[in-house]
Amino acid sequence: MAVASGGKIRVAVDIGGTFTDIALFLETGLIHQSKVSSTPADPSRAVVDGVGSLLAELSIAPSAVAEVLHGTTVGSNTILQRSGAKTGLITTRGFRDVLEIGRIRMPDMFDLTWVKPQPLVPRRYRMEVTERMAADGTTVEPLSEASVIAAGEALLAEDIEAVAIAFINSYRNPAHELQAEAILRANFPQLLVTTSCAVLPEMKEYERTSTTVVNAYLLSAMRTYLQKLESGLRSIGVAAPILVMTSNGGMLAANVTCEKPVLVVASGPAGGVIGAARLGIARDDRDVIVFDMGGTTAKAVIIEDGRPTMTSEYEFRDGISTSSRFIKAGGYMLKVPAIDIAEVGAGGGSIAGIDKGGLLVVGPQSAGAVPGPACYGLGNTKPTVTDANVVLGFINATSLAGGNLNIDRKLSETAIRTHVGDPLDLTLLDAAHGIRAVANAAMARAVRAVTVERGRDPRDLTLMAFGGNGGVHAPDLARQLGIPRVVVPPMSGIFSALGMLASDIEHTALKTVSLYLDKMQVSDLKAIKSELQQQVAGQLAGDGYQAERTMFLWEADLRHEGQATELTVPFEGEDFDQIRERFVAEYFKTYGYRDATPIELMKVRVAGRGLRENRLDFSAMKIAARQGASRSGTRDVSFARGEAAIAVNIVDRSAVGLSPRQGPLIIEEFDATIIVPPDASVHKDAIGCIVLEFEV
Repeated sequence: MAVASGGKIRVAVDIGGTFTDIALFLETGLIHQSKVSSTPADPSRAVVDGVGSLLAELSIAPSAVAEVLHGTTVGSNTILQRSGAKTGLITTRGFRDVLEIGRIRMPDMFDLTWVKPQPLVPRRYRMEVTERMAADGTTVEPLSEASVIAAGEALLAEDIEAVAIAFINSYRNPAHELQAEAILRANFPQLLVTTSCAVLPEMKEYERTSTTVVNAYLLSAMRTYLQKLESGLRSIGVAAPILVMTSNGGMLAANVTCEKPVLVVASGPAGGVIGAARLGIARDDRDVIVFDMGGTTAKAVIIEDGRPTMTSEYEFRDGISTSSRFIKAGGYMLKVPAIDIAEVGAGGGSIAGIDKGGLLVVGPQSAGAVPGPACYGLGNTKPTVTDANVVLGFINATSLAGGNLNIDRKLSETAIRTHVGDPLDLTLLDAAHGIRAVANAAMARAVRAVTVERGRDPRDLTLMAFGGNGGVHAPDLARQLGIPRVVVPPMSGIFSALGMLASDIEHTALKTVSLYLDKMQVSDLKAIKSELQQQVAGQLAGDGYQAERTMFLWEADLRHEGQATELTVPFEGEDFDQIRERFVAEYFKTYGYRDATPIELMKVRVAGRGLRENRLDFSAMKIAARQGASRSGTRDVSFARGEAAIAVNIVDRSAVGLSPRQGPLIIEEFDATIIVPPDASVHKDAIGCIVLEFEV
């Protein structure tokens, strides 16, 4: 099929644990999609092959692609697999063990089996140098150049590849860090060097050191990957610049990402969240729960007044990233702006089995893309959530992805009987329902983590579900949590890629303040904002965005006197009353009480956005028909344990109209399946979203 290409084609690619999703956005506003199996051994191969195949299918010249937007799991996988650069740390004398000491916390004080994560830098690679800055930024002891050179020589002798520099109080005065960086680059040019003042100029030495170490650890892997991706795309004729999705939902140029890979560790799910926020605004539904279920994990985020809930820190542990507001010390601390995501290891490829106590468990281990669920026939014999859905009739028992992926139901049946049904003396259907119920319980926990645990009532919100499995499990979650409405957007199976097309270029900056709010003057805040805005505006100008195409979003980190953690609130202008009122309201929502002690303004943060001229407008979205997407017929579905399976009509999205239609119904698309249970009605809204309504 030939397509008029023009010269402003944008391609968005999201790499998941099971599938790599591709959205191609033409200058005319038409969107094409593709879904290919991920290639874990070399993630760039699926991107290059998938993009090349889609361009060839549409008869589009690769040279017509103007931009490649990318959500990557390279950062998270590198930490998970412990495959990063051999990293060293140079720090102030006496602070060598900051990484080891951490916060002196346990994620669960009663868990006697918990094992503390090993630091990414072993103690023998943590070098101390002579220098000291006071808390106010004045020099207590000058930096010893000889000690820096000695540290560099010792690290090089151990074949260290990357070095993190983190000195005490460098957030107040970075002179010594910058001096040490210059010494290392001049004397040891083969080392990759990163400084805490460049990555995180904030107080709290553990958080700053940990974040800087993670950045150094990822430098080599991220540079190698992006260079390989760029080379691979050029080999098929795509010479367009690559923009990478950040953890907070913005986009950064690939060269910036290579210097600060810590900013994109949670890149993968961010695109879908930004897309959900933009879609919610277009639907006039600004308060929603985002539910993204793919093949490996399920994620939940809350969006309020059109803005995703953000966090200034999170911990990465065993592939699960969590906000550190309540659970601390469970993983590697990353104190960077990020969307506040609760993630659980329950996806379509999550493996089910029996634990040592004889209980049914699902995940976090996943069959991934290779070998995949048992029904793929690629060598896995253990049952997964996808296998349970195949047996129960929720998803197609012969093929997925528009017929590109063959499915064998008999393999699912054998896996479930062998590993779950027979050991627990359950029938095939009961065992499949059990797998699904355990997975749903884990996903409901993720939704509660961003709602109930944040002081929000999920019954007052809409559940927006996407990802390849979002529309299959969202109705059960809505029923469990009392949520009255589920919205499944167009192209839901590749929605994280689609959301990138609605994102902007974004740079952030912050300044540590540490002043009592009631003792600050308006001029103080104006001066801080002016300094930060000038810094970020310069970065945006370097990306080609002048003042008329920029906007700045401001946030303040505040706490009550004597507390160790802050809460973040947005603000406009220099209105101290507004900042105080928003902090008090957020504090009450989070902790359930009000504190009368003085309020301290700890940090001011700005996110500067370069407003893209060709950003996707969800209210005017046009989707190209995909071959193999049209479905019809019936399929037997077992909706509940102990109830007989019933024949359910299968339709495609175009068959659902504006008027409500009572379930049961199966809506099958190229990229996803949507289940409408018997107790729900379904209709399509003006934008094309599928809306399920429940009586609660």
